Amino acid sequence: MLLTASRIHNGYTWLPLGAVLEVADDGSIVAFHDSSRQEDAFWYDGILCPGFVNVHCHMELSHMKGAIPERTGLIPFLQRVTFHRNEFTEGQKAVARHAAYNELLQNGIVATGDIANGAETLDLRGLDKMHIHTFVECIGFTEEHAQQRFDFSEKIYRDFAAQQLKEKQLSQSIIPHAPYSLSAPLFRLIDAYDKDALISIHNQESIEETKFYTDKTGAVNNLLNGFNIDTTFFRPSGKSSLQTYLEYFSPSHPFIFVHNTYTTKEDIIFAQSRMPGTHWCLCPNANKYIENRLPDLDLLLQEARNICIGTDSLASNHQLCILSELYTIKQQYPGFDWGLLLRWGTLNGAAALQMQDKVGSIEPGKQPGILQITGLDDTASKPKVKRII
Repeated sequence: MLLTASRIHNGYTWLPLGAVLEVADDGSIVAFHDSSRQEDAFWYDGILCPGFVNVHCHMELSHMKGAIPERTGLIPFLQRVTFHRNEFTEGQKAVARHAAYNELLQNGIVATGDIANGAETLDLRGLDKMHIHTFVECIGFTEEHAQQRFDFSEKIYRDFAAQQLKEKQLSQSIIPHAPYSLSAPLFRLIDAYDKDALISIHNQESIEETKFYTDKTGAVNNLLNGFNIDTTFFRPSGKSSLQTYLEYFSPSHPFIFVHNTYTTKEDIIFAQSRMPGTHWCLCPNANKYIENRLPDLDLLLQEARNICIGTDSLASNHQLCILSELYTIKQQYPGFDWGLLLRWGTLNGAAALQMQDKVGSIEPGKQPGILQITGLDDTASKPKVKRII
């Protein structure tokens, strides 16, 4: 099967005008051809590109769509999630997460990094329609319960690790939730469990996190006190959260920093000098939903090595669509080239999840999925995406 379009992006960059893709019946990329084969190819309006990779999602929270008001700030948002996430039946939760999974597929997402606090999403992985890396989240701020909290997460991890499929890649790792929700001993237990494990963390999503780590002021105290957590043992480092908690991790970990709304140049330099396998994941629509603020993308573009994209959850977003995330960035930063943004949403995401050998780019031997995007250059309306392979 031969395919062509006005433009083709291979995950790295734009292919020469008139390029033709040869694709096997199973979706494998066979070869590229020049414009001499265009007459034999099926023409698609708009552009073709690889399937999208969603580096950060919470499918288990899909039942909370519309349940939390916008622009509350992170701390009130977290309080509402914690206190209201279980005010739903198991049936309602299951229906919502299956609908979210189908939404991801319909929006051209072929691989997802999914956060899990329990084993509910085992049923989604079992559908075998999407590559998934499950990040089993560990939470526990009090030092004396660190081992107990880790053991709880390890049990969930083993449930996911026991699941094997024929078609799609499944993987998993135990990760910290956020700097303000783990004790130093719990960070160290995560590191020691597997020093090569892929780590993801909600990073510097609110200025309150910075205040807490520098001088123990701010609303994080309200969050923890509201959960009856004794914080008297905590001593602020006088440094940013990132520059504090990274000391607990071995540099052998591939690392994904998620959100990065208040990340500084010094933080980026520190992280990349200490952790060679670093990726910076942006969830712009969730940032706007919660804090009504985007990260400094000019700074990240200048300093960060690898930028990728996530959607966060339907508790903090109106849709699970990587193209919508890229469109939000383009609206705020019109000088960013679509070719760069598409790389963030495809190849860079695949590399962040360590799936670049399977998806993320249109290369012979891969089965990346092929998307058609229309309206990319129409500034009056959002572009649309459709998976064709």
